Formats: sequence, C-alpha cells, structure tokens
Amino acid sequence: MRRIAISGAVLALAITGTATASTVLAPGRAPDEAALAPTRGPADRSIEKKIDQLLRKMTTAEKLQQVQLLSDGQITDADAKAGVGGVFSLTDPAKIDHYQHIAVEQSRLHIPILFAYDTIHGYRTVFPAPLGAASSFDPDVARADARIGARESSTVGIKQVYSPMVDVSHDPRWGRIVEGNGEDPYLGSVFAAARVKGAQGRDYSAPDKVATSVKHFVAYGQPEGGRDYNTTDMSEQRLRNLYLPPFKAAIDAGADTVMCSFNSINGVPGCANSYTETRILKKEWGFDGFIESDYTAVAETRACPPRTPDEGPCGHGTAADGPGAGANALMAGTDSEMVSTYIRDYGKQLLAQHRITMARLDDAVRRILRVKFRAGLFEHPYVDQAKATDPASFVTAADRQAARTAAARSMVLLQNDDQTLPLDPAKDTAVIGPLGDDQHDMLGPWWGQGKDEDAVSVLQGVQDGSTGTTTYAEGCSLSNEEPPDYDPADDCPDDGFADAVAAAQAADQVVLAVGETREMSAEAAARSTLDLPGDQEALIDAVVATGKPVAVVLFNGRPLTLGNVVDSAPAVLEAWFPGVEAGNAVADVVFGKVNPGGKLPVSFPQSVGQVPIYYNHEPTGRPCDVTQKYNSRYRDLRTCDPLFPFGFGLSYTTFDVSDLQLSRTSVPRSGTVVASMTVTNTGDVAGDDVAQLYLHDPVASISQPVRRLRGFERVTLDPGQSTTVRFTLDASDFGFYDNRGKFVVEPGAIEVYAGDDSTATLTRTFQVTR
Repeated sequence: MRRIAISGAVLALAITGTATASTVLAPGRAPDEAALAPTRGPADRSIEKKIDQLLRKMTTAEKLQQVQLLSDGQITDADAKAGVGGVFSLTDPAKIDHYQHIAVEQSRLHIPILFAYDTIHGYRTVFPAPLGAASSFDPDVARADARIGARESSTVGIKQVYSPMVDVSHDPRWGRIVEGNGEDPYLGSVFAAARVKGAQGRDYSAPDKVATSVKHFVAYGQPEGGRDYNTTDMSEQRLRNLYLPPFKAAIDAGADTVMCSFNSINGVPGCANSYTETRILKKEWGFDGFIESDYTAVAETRACPPRTPDEGPCGHGTAADGPGAGANALMAGTDSEMVSTYIRDYGKQLLAQHRITMARLDDAVRRILRVKFRAGLFEHPYVDQAKATDPASFVTAADRQAARTAAARSMVLLQNDDQTLPLDPAKDTAVIGPLGDDQHDMLGPWWGQGKDEDAVSVLQGVQDGSTGTTTYAEGCSLSNEEPPDYDPADDCPDDGFADAVAAAQAADQVVLAVGETREMSAEAAARSTLDLPGDQEALIDAVVATGKPVAVVLFNGRPLTLGNVVDSAPAVLEAWFPGVEAGNAVADVVFGKVNPGGKLPVSFPQSVGQVPIYYNHEPTGRPCDVTQKYNSRYRDLRTCDPLFPFGFGLSYTTFDVSDLQLSRTSVPRSGTVVASMTVTNTGDVAGDDVAQLYLHDPVASISQPVRRLRGFERVTLDPGQSTTVRFTLDASDFGFYDNRGKFVVEPGAIEVYAGDDSTATLTRTFQVTR
C-alpha cells in the first residue's frame, strides 16, 4: 500500500513528548506507510572485499568456529581465543569486554565476537509488552521502544538483539502471543518494520544502534493446540498471505539477521527447512544477512533417543544423530548454531563425507562476517566501561517519559458504562487487587535487565496522580511459581475478600487491578483456559456489589474470556503489561489526563471453545447463523461473534467515521485507487481514534478472507474537529498468493470497508480490470 497524508491532519501524541502533547502531520507519508517504506540497500563492495580477504586466510577450523553461537554459560577463554562467532545472553560489560579482548587480540585472525541478547520490549527501560504496543496502532510506540532498547543494549557491548518477534497468531492459549503484534499480518508488518528501523537506524554501526534478528522463521505462532514448540501445518497460500508478510517487511526495513523456529512446518523443522530458509528468505527475498538457530533447535531435529552425542534434546526425527542434524541445518540455510555444537564439532567429518560443502560453509561464514563488518565491530569492538557502568546511561527521565507515553497509548478501553471513567482525582480511591501494589509483574515477560524496583505500581501511580486519599487492599494473591511447581489452586483464594470489600466501602471509587502474573505469558506458558486465574471474578463481583464506581484494570499477555467480567464491572480497561511506568500510565488514563485511544490487535473470544477466532478468517459455504442449526455455529453459544473484535476500543469521547469515497470505480491490475474517509470527534473532549480500511475479494480462484486490514491511521481530534484520511491501494492490497507461491491479481470486484474496528459498515466497491 502507498499512503497519502492530508496536509494539516493531526498526528497522535508524540512519543518523545509529554503525555498530553500533540503534533501536526506534515504532508507526505502517513505513519504506516513510513514504517513500511523499504530501506534495505545493496551490499557494500568495500565490505565484500574485506570479507573475501579474510575468508581466504581462514582455516576450516576457524570457519567452523564462526558458525558457532554459545550461551553465557558456555563461553570460555579458550572459545574466544579459538575465534568463536557469537555469544548470547551475556550482559556483564566487564565480561563482554574480557572475551572481546581475547578474541580480537589473541585469536589468529582477530575477528570480534558478536554479542546478542533478547531485548524484546526494553533492556533496562521496559516498555509495554509488544502485544500491548500493537494496541496503540502507532508505529512510533514500537520505534521508540526499539530505539531506547538498542541504545541501552549497545552501551554494555551487545550489538545484536533477538527482536522483533513478528509471529502472527490466532491462538491466545499460546503464551508467546504476548511477544508479537496479534492476529493481523498488515498491522504486524508495520510494527515489525518500525522496530527494525528504531533499533538499527540508518547505520547500525552507530554506537547507539544494534543489528536486529527477526523471529521465529516461520509460522511458529500457530502451533497445534496452542502448545509451545508444537507442530504447524498449513497451505502455501496461508503461509504466504498470513504468516510471511511481517518477516518480509522486517527484511525490507533492513533486518540483517533472522532466527529460525523450533516448530516443524508441514513436517520439516524450521531450522532445517531449505524451502523457507533458502528458497524464500535468501533467494526470493535477496536476504544477505545470516540465520541463527533458536536455542538447541538444531539438536531437537534428531530422533529420540539422542545419538552422537548420546544426550541432549531430540524429537523431530528428521536426523538420526548430531552429525546429521548439523548437516541438515547448514545445508538448509541455517548459518549459526545456537547452544548445540554439531556443525563445529562434526564439520570436518561432514566435509570429508560430502554431507556439507565448503561452498555452503563459506557462504554461512561470509554472511556472519558481513553483519560484523556492518555493525562496526572490527573498528570498535570494545565496551566503554565508564559509560556501561554509569547509572545515568539507563532508565533516564526522558526514557521514562517515552515509556509512560507508550504505555498510556497502548491501553484499550473495553467498557465504560455510565461514564464510570474517568475517575475524579480529588476523590478518595481504593486500589484493590492482587496486582494493585505490584512492581514485578508490571514489567511483563521478557523484561530484559529491567529491575522490579524501577517499576511504578498502580498504587504508587494512583497516589501520585490524585489529591484524594488512596488506600489499598490486596484481596487475594497470585502465584509467580513456574511449572512444574505452579499449582492453579494457589491463585487468588478468597481469604482476603472481606478486607477488599471494606476498603471499597470506605472509598469513593475503586481501581481494581487483576489479571495474570508475568510468568503466565511468553515462552513455555501455554494455558488451557482463558479465564482470570483463581477467584478473581468473584473478587470483582464482591467489590462491584458495594455500589461504588469500579474500574477494572487488566494486566495480561493474551486475550482473556471476560464475559462475566463485563457483565459485572461497569468499566474495564485493558492495560496489558505496561512496563516501568505502569502505575503512572494507568493513573494518567483512569483520571482522564490521557484519553485512551488504543484498539485491540487481536480478537477476544466469548469462550475458549471458539479458539482460534480471528477477524480475517476465510468464508464457508455455511456461515455461522445462530437462528439456524446446520451451519458453522456452536450449539451452546448464542452468538457467532467474539466478545471484542479486532480493532475495537472505546474512548472518553465519541467518533463518527463517514463519507467513504473512492477516486475511481475501476482500476487496471497495475493501477491504484485512493480511498478516503472522514473522522469526526462528536463528543465533548479531545481524543484519539484509529481510522481503519479493510478489503474483501468476494470472487477469487482461492477463497479470500472475509476482510483484510490494508490501512490504518491514529488521529487526535478536538471536540467537533474532523479530518480526512486517505489510503492509496495497489496490487499489493487487492492481490494474493496462490498455492503455487505465485502472487496473482485477478480481475473482478473488490469491496472496501471503512470504520474504526473490523466490523466497519461503510462500504464501496471498485473493479479490477485486465
């Protein structure tokens, strides 16, 4: 899509400004268009010559060392001296510098080590979890997160981050849905590109930039049963239309490394999959960076019990032993092996047996060296220890302000009966709930090097944001235990409900903080139910029964089944895991300093039995109709819809989206059509809305999704103010991939829908001609 921004259109809050600042969008690219604009350039010939010279000097053993990626618990002085290629999860700047000095000064060819880390939504300054950030529908939120995370990471000597995670997912049972951007490939593409550009900038050799690794390649987000590491099986058209686009956007934005996935796709493990790694990524897309495996993913391709070595992970059964696993991975396109050491240890044997080729090994080493040269490691390999150990380098006031703004922009108002919100900051407020006086869980999963003591609790935020008296009652507690020690029965027993009710009765209004602990989301955190853990629903009912105004604030890393909650509580605010400024951002929103404008990047089901449920599903010959029996419905549900649809979110004001217009009613396959809509603030206070444009191809050679998001823009409007948003559509929007992997644009009608969520009703049609 190409986008046209209207001169004078109002942009949403500036990420680097104050929580109430706004700015005017200059003529030119709109935010999603700017994020998606390709920036990947050709290879630098001077770097290629340096790589050629270095490769000619390297022994086979030195090449095999370069493709080895060790953990912080594996690396030794001997590895550094031997010329190991990479190290991950080491964060002590003194140790990083120690190993780097050995590699540069004592290895024969003086090749620096590439140090990497999982900076997912912040290194020390923790931003909202990525699923929350996607709710902002503002790529500047992701860009600011990545920019600050890159600076803090590079300060300690980390020059590669395993981010962004761009897996599209339709299954909220899957714990890692929190790390991505939800269910839509277009929204995911915009945020993937924004994060890459924020972290890498124009040149990631700059001292405050890092190389990004987009993960997990590919289709890891759709495991059977929602269970992590499970298998994935899908058609070619589904792979290309739904799951590959965010990866392509990240590569176009300049991402120079990619992490292959744990899962098998159509029976072939992600880190031994020549079709996805070599044919698509390297050949079709022209990717010239390197692919690293995920943690022990190469070892996991072996059959069980493990052989050669006779220990360690196994399971997929596409390799008989360690040498076979190493050979399969390298020849499929994996360039760097994480944790397991099969390519390094058995490489000479595999070369002699012609199971791997020197040409392929050279290609892998070339790709790794290319990233190291582009990262500036040969010129500046060492860590500035003074800067790396200076507290002033991290969690600065400006960084906190950016995190606070991002958190507030990421919150979604799900319900607000009788205008319960905003609360009055001059009245007495009771903060109640297991997450009300909590810092640990506010950081969410994958919190980098974030510290609990840096986080602002809801209690602290409410105290600081109001002039009335603030009291607190926990009500119940949630378990932070991990499996196998975790017992769901430990979550929110009702032993503290009486104190919670008393606190509510003594106050004028209530902020009720409930949800999940951070351990309940992310890797290895699949859930079989999506209800609030423990008796939290009963806690909500007890507090609401006091008759006091109650705002439920949710902290969670996935969509939850909230039917009972919305039936009970007058106001529900989805806050996700907001990061270090959680409490302040919550206070900003609940007291009306910030008018919430976030939208859901993923559908919320009525029941876990509806999963997977997503807005961009394919049609059926018997679509759901609850007034009939023989169609695609559930007999025990009186609705076909999710509880909250993709793109949904309320505000303290009201908006009207009107006047959908198309610049033409027919367009050739190589042409463009401009769609415009008017967004008006029809309420009494300033606020944000997200204009959204969807397409549907009703007649095609392959059934097309009932709707596909193809444009969005978040706008800030004063009461009574209107703005016009325009979207320019081309073949990339009304075409699709078929089951041969070919992109096709077929003649026929294209339906256009406009509004501010995925149920938009404004519609127009244009014809694509031959």
